[in-house]
Amino acid sequence: MNKKELVAQIAQDASLTRAQAARALDAFLKGIEGTLVHGGRVTISGFGTFGVLDRKARRVLNPRNGSTMEIAAKRVPRFAPGTDLKSVVSRNR
Repeated sequence: MNKKELVAQIAQDASLTRAQAARALDAFLKGIEGTLVHGGRVTISGFGTFGVLDRKARRVLNPRNGSTMEIAAKRVPRFAPGTDLKSVVSRNR
């Protein structure tokens, strides 16, 4: 499912126009993004938690030539699914 299909599904389920559903989805995503940028966490009960993971700098081997290279430290977004979401997905295999 892509964003366009998700907007259509939200519009249908919530009895909204596609424009209203698109604005609601954009506001939702911007809210999560803004919180993560400032190092916060977003927890949606029953669904999961969005957070930020700080990765340390590390040395790795380049598989092409065997030399070592340095990977810089960075912050990456992370999603941890909640138990309700896990059980729904595993139940409907």
